[in-house]
Amino acid sequence: MENNFDLQDSFGREHNYLRISITEHCNLRCSYCMPEEGIALTTKSHLMTAEEIIYMAKTFVSYGVTKIRLTGGEPLVRKDAAAIIQELGKLGVDLSITTNGILVPNFITTFKEANIKNINISIDSLVKEKFNKITRRNYFETVFDNIDLLIQEGFKVRLNVVLIKEFNDDEILDFIKLTKDKNIKIRFIEFMPFSGNQWDKTKLVSYAEIMEIIQSEYAFSEIERLVDAPNDTAKNFKIKSYLGSFAVISSVTNPFCSTCNRIRLTADGKLKNCLFSNSETSLLETLRAGASILPLIQQNLLSKKAVRAGMDDDLKFQNPELFSQNRSMIAIGG
Repeated sequence: MENNFDLQDSFGREHNYLRISITEHCNLRCSYCMPEEGIALTTKSHLMTAEEIIYMAKTFVSYGVTKIRLTGGEPLVRKDAAAIIQELGKLGVDLSITTNGILVPNFITTFKEANIKNINISIDSLVKEKFNKITRRNYFETVFDNIDLLIQEGFKVRLNVVLIKEFNDDEILDFIKLTKDKNIKIRFIEFMPFSGNQWDKTKLVSYAEIMEIIQSEYAFSEIERLVDAPNDTAKNFKIKSYLGSFAVISSVTNPFCSTCNRIRLTADGKLKNCLFSNSETSLLETLRAGASILPLIQQNLLSKKAVRAGMDDDLKFQNPELFSQNRSMIAIGG
């Protein structure tokens, strides 16, 4: 089996992109990511050590993974984050990271040594009061200063904006205007359902609604449709005269499952073949028992559904009995 092993599912989708959560901890408490009451964190003994993370990554790379993104929680709060980043930087893959931006000044050198070029910053409002409300913390100036720092240091910066109706949908045009003089990409993300985040469809700002708002400000001739990268989750655009660009990730209204190449490894060593999947495969237990994890990886991939973990219609997707069984976003890693 091991000689013929590949990262393909039963629909012929090749999986060359691994997202690794290295911690469940975070220094923010964003409402769409973490329930207000918090979550029961996994005990340290059940989390992957730095050595186990590197071993897992090397295993996936040896079978075809070419891109790794580190996530959390907030990955940079982990005490050995720098060491993990440095080791992963030696694997020759496209290494990137998603962070809330608070701690990035401490990691500029580490990022460069690991050849990280792309950094995603999660930020959902340009208004200080709203930023503090949704994050339940007060780091507004810090995050924006650090976004500018990353740009100055030559990193490609993308801002991930989860849109929630009647909260920040009135800031769509303000985010677009950030791209006029800053070489950044704004990524508008449809609000997705996870355990404890109070999701319902009335809070959704759809891809169609986002584009309608943008087209109310900019003429059709001003909006350029960019070529999407292979396996891209986003539909990419730019205002022709602006330096930066923007995109929409429409996981709810226009899922992109047919070209999905992503697999997720949680901080406690469980493999998820879909962001919305309730089922997980524990690789860590088998690794610690000294057995091969390859049969488990293949079994997990072959169980992957064609669309959103089997939620292939609107009724299923809105059924809380299905999505509430999934973890909170903070425990998945996005």
